[in-house]
Amino acid sequence: MRGAMKTSASYRRQTARTKEVRLAEAKAFWDFAARRLELKECDRLQQIRTGLPAHLFQALRHTFDLEDSGLVLLLNASISTLQRRVREHQALDIVASERLDRIALLSCQAEGVFECRDAAAIWLSKPNKALGGNKPVLVCETEIGARQVRRVLQSLEWGGVA
Repeated sequence: MRGAMKTSASYRRQTARTKEVRLAEAKAFWDFAARRLELKECDRLQQIRTGLPAHLFQALRHTFDLEDSGLVLLLNASISTLQRRVREHQALDIVASERLDRIALLSCQAEGVFECRDAAAIWLSKPNKALGGNKPVLVCETEIGARQVRRVLQSLEWGGVA
């Protein structure tokens, strides 16, 4: 009995720690996204060309509860490559950086529509009929997809159904 209690307590501590990490990563993503809005386009473009910090891929994962396959699709890089870039303090490449910037800006738009970061993250993470049953965050792989997500958000903001 004592071993089971000890294991249970250990599990609860580990679960609490995991939750703390997820919350910290989500906060890091939202802070990053808010800072993107404050930058001029030329500054954003320069940062994209230089490469955004690789550790942001974890923030993206935790904010939108993405599986490895979703991250690979969005950032056009394998998980091992992303992890290596973090370990070696390397920046993301231009494709991943541009996509991360796009998702950050769209996330801010969703936050404005839903007036809550958690609600925006949930909406971006759930399949949406207006987007062919795809998750809005994953549709942002391309600019055309991001435009579709923006249109759905605008529809919601103006009282439409999406």
